[in-house]
Amino acid sequence: MRRIAIGMLAAAWLTAPAMAQDHSSHQNAAQAGLTEPSDQTEIASGSPEASSPGPELETPPPPEAGSGPPRAADAIWGANAMRGSRRELQQMHGDYPLSWFQADRAEAQVRDGADRYLWDLQGYYGGPTSRFWYKSEGEGAFGQRADSAEFQALYSRAIAPFFDVQAGIRQDIAGPDTTYAVLGIQGLAPYMFELDAALFLSHRGDLTARIEAELDQRITQRLIIQPRAELSLAAQDVPELGIGAGLDRVEIGVRLRYEIVREFAPYIGVEQSWRVGRGADFARASGDDPRATSLVLGVRLWF
Repeated sequence: MRRIAIGMLAAAWLTAPAMAQDHSSHQNAAQAGLTEPSDQTEIASGSPEASSPGPELETPPPPEAGSGPPRAADAIWGANAMRGSRRELQQMHGDYPLSWFQADRAEAQVRDGADRYLWDLQGYYGGPTSRFWYKSEGEGAFGQRADSAEFQALYSRAIAPFFDVQAGIRQDIAGPDTTYAVLGIQGLAPYMFELDAALFLSHRGDLTARIEAELDQRITQRLIIQPRAELSLAAQDVPELGIGAGLDRVEIGVRLRYEIVREFAPYIGVEQSWRVGRGADFARASGDDPRATSLVLGVRLWF
């Protein structure tokens, strides 16, 4: 026991100078400002020297700041030179005229007793917000003149990122000679539905409307199925045109097309059409069946 006590005293005596030296070194460093004060010291002092150092506040801008031209390049190259450059930049990024044409439906309709042909064409020329649109639709029996044919010339103006409002004239070139004023809307609705709706006011004062909707669903990169629906309505009976008041015609179909190239796609499909209400009466009076089912074969192309 005596030996153990002597050893402990010897160890304490040997380590005491080192501890004293270490404690004194911390004191000397604190006095020299080499160690950070404790959080409690910072909070208690509240002096600027005790807070964390940071960048000095910038001096306020001089009074003449902002007095130059709206665009800095004008001060170097001149406003006239930069005006042309900005116009060219705007055109390069989309504000330039384009032309586009599409045969949405160019098809033969095979049905019992009377095979028919149909076309549905449209195109435009213009910029991203203002365009000239042209449209044409018609149908008839093979070997005969078209039963109906129309041509539209429209001015189109963008009213939303995916919708245009259209206004112009429509001229029917088959059947009774009729001219219409046209007001419509065309665009891409949510979930990629393509919509085309228009009101037609004839020179006789007859008001009719047509609504078309279609949806492209890709099965593969080249095989596409397209459901399509069309409604025709009228505010009054138009006996000379065989149109009944209210809902006059309904067409519902589906087409399966294959894009040989993106611009050329043959298709097959089936379509069901009904004449409704007074429209069905007019169809029976002219010897037509108010209901028809057609196998369709056609091609869709654009350039």
